[in-house]
Amino acid sequence: MKTHSTVFEREAPHIDIVRTALAQSRLAPFWTNSSPHESYPALSEDLDVDLVIVGGGFTGLWTAVRAKERNPDRSVALIESHRLGWAASGRNGGFCEASLTHGRENGLARWPREYAQLEQMGLTNLDEIEQTITRYGMDVEFERTGAFAVAVEEHQVEWLRDDPSFLDREAIYAEVHSPTYLGASFDAHGTAMINPTKLVNELARVAASLGVQIFEETPALGLVGGSVVTTPHGRVTARKIALATNAFRSLLKRNALRTVPVYDYVLMTEPLTDAQLASIGWRSRAGIADVANQFHYYRLSADNRILFGGYDAVYHFGGRVSEAHEDRSESFERLASHFFTTFPQLVGVTFTHRWAGAIDTCSRFCAFFGTARRGRVAYALGFTGLGVAATRFAADVMLDLLDGLTTERTRLTMVRSKPMPFPPEPLASLAINMVRRALDRADHNRGKRNLFLRTLDFFGLGFDS
Repeated sequence: MKTHSTVFEREAPHIDIVRTALAQSRLAPFWTNSSPHESYPALSEDLDVDLVIVGGGFTGLWTAVRAKERNPDRSVALIESHRLGWAASGRNGGFCEASLTHGRENGLARWPREYAQLEQMGLTNLDEIEQTITRYGMDVEFERTGAFAVAVEEHQVEWLRDDPSFLDREAIYAEVHSPTYLGASFDAHGTAMINPTKLVNELARVAASLGVQIFEETPALGLVGGSVVTTPHGRVTARKIALATNAFRSLLKRNALRTVPVYDYVLMTEPLTDAQLASIGWRSRAGIADVANQFHYYRLSADNRILFGGYDAVYHFGGRVSEAHEDRSESFERLASHFFTTFPQLVGVTFTHRWAGAIDTCSRFCAFFGTARRGRVAYALGFTGLGVAATRFAADVMLDLLDGLTTERTRLTMVRSKPMPFPPEPLASLAINMVRRALDRADHNRGKRNLFLRTLDFFGLGFDS
C-alpha cells in the first residue's frame, strides 16, 4: 500500500496541459529523424573476411573501428539487419557516461575489490572516446558537461548528503531552476552529451574510411560452426565473429535467457526560446537524473530542446521486440506530466517527438562478455541502458578475447563472470512485473525496500528502471 504521494503526484499539472503539449508530437526518434545517414548496400554474394561483426549499433561500429585501428591489415565486414543505429543506438538520451558498472553503488556491491580499477578504466574509456572524436573530426555534438543527480524527495537527500560534491536546495536551484529539487550531487568529469545518431553516422564513416565493408538490410540468420554467418543472400565466412545484437535474439542459445528487452520511453520538446531558457537556468548544460528507483533522465540538445525520458520500464510477455510496443500513451502522458512538474515555468512548451526503444537488460545491470565455438565467436550484451560509452570498452574486450590476449580488461572479474539468467516464461513476466511494482512501492514509501527487493539485492539479482 502506498504510504505517501511523490512530488509528481502532489504537483501534477492538469491533464489538458499534458495532452495539449503532446497533441502534435511525432512518433519517431528525434535523433534519427533529424540526422539522416548515408545508406550502405545489402550483402548480395558470399564473402570471406578475417572478422565479421553482427550488429550495426554502437557495439558493432566501435568493434569495427577498433579492429582496424588495432590491426589495419585485418579484413573486416559488418552486417546489420535493418539500417545502422535504428534500434537502441539511435533511441537513447545521448548520455555518454564513464561508468562501466551502472553507477558506483552497483559496482561496489558486485566487484568491491576491483571497483577503483573499473572506475578508472571507465574514465579512460571516455577520454579515449573524446580523443577519437577529435582525431577523426567527428561531428557528434560532443559536450563534456558532467551530470547532476538530484533528490526530489526528502529521503533522497540523505542518499546524496555524504557526497563531496553535495549541493543543498539553494545551491542546486541556482544551477537549474526546478521547484522539485531538494539537493543534488555533481559529477563534473564522468558524463558527456552526444547526438547518438550522429555518433552512429560518424563511426560508420570512420569505419568505412579504414576499410571496413558495411552492409545494411542484411539479417544474420544463423551460425554454422564458428566460422560462417548465414544471411538471405550470401554466406560470410570469417576467421572470427563478433556478436553485437543488443536486445535482439542472440545467435547463441546460451544467452537466450541472460537478457530481456525492456521498453524505455522518451519525449523531446520544441527548441526553447531565450526567455524559456533563462527561466530554467541550466547554463552548465549538464545532464540530470533524479535518484528514485523509477528515475527520469533529461538533457539539453544542441538546439536547446529538452529530452526527457525514463521512469516507466515496461516488459512485455514473451520478451518480444516489436513496433507495437512503442506508442504507449500512458507512458508518454506520465512523462509529460512529470516534465511540467519539474519545470512548471515551461507550461505551454510542446513536444515534437515521442518514441520508445528496447533496452537489453540483464540481472546485474551492466554488460557481460564471453566466447563460444572454441574462442572463434565473442559477444557483449546486457548493457541495461548504459551503452553509449561502455560499448567502446566492450569492443576492446571482444577483440582481446578473439585475439587470445590476456589483458587488464580480460583479467577483470566483471569480464570473466556472467549474470544470473532470467527464468523462462511465464515466470519471467511474473517476476519482472513483481519487481516493478515493488520498486514503485519503495518510491512511495520513502525509499524503503521490502523483503522481496532486499532478497533480490542479497543474491545480486534485480531490475532497474
